[in-house]
Amino acid sequence: MKMTGTNIEIIKHLREGRKSFNAIAADLSLSENTVRSRVAKMIEEGILDISALVNPEAIPGHRLVLVGVKLDTMDLVKKGEEFSRLRGVISVCVVTGRFDLIVSVLLKEDFGLLEFYTNEVSRIKEVQSVETFVVYKGYNAKIPYVL
Repeated sequence: MKMTGTNIEIIKHLREGRKSFNAIAADLSLSENTVRSRVAKMIEEGILDISALVNPEAIPGHRLVLVGVKLDTMDLVKKGEEFSRLRGVISVCVVTGRFDLIVSVLLKEDFGLLEFYTNEVSRIKEVQSVETFVVYKGYNAKIPYVL
């Protein structure tokens, strides 16, 4: 299947898409109301988030990159939260090793690496250094469409 602008718009709308409660109920031999109330409760408690995921390699003009971030502070959680709010950021992980954070970023033709660093990362204080890893081929790499 060829990925088109219309397909991307469908993916955006499916961020809250899901299999019908009726179908789930039938598969599990439960009532639809039981499934509905359990899903609502899990969403309310932050256990469950329903969204559409896409293979970034299938979207023309898009590229997935990972960014290792070294910080000048030990307030890693706060900095992780700041990075998570930047445009294009899919996820942020506080990690061990030579980096403090690993940031997954989705780029596209009019929002590339230069724009990400100059318009987004430059706003965050106490960044000592960054190292970029361009993903040429991913396996099981399904992501939410964030751009």
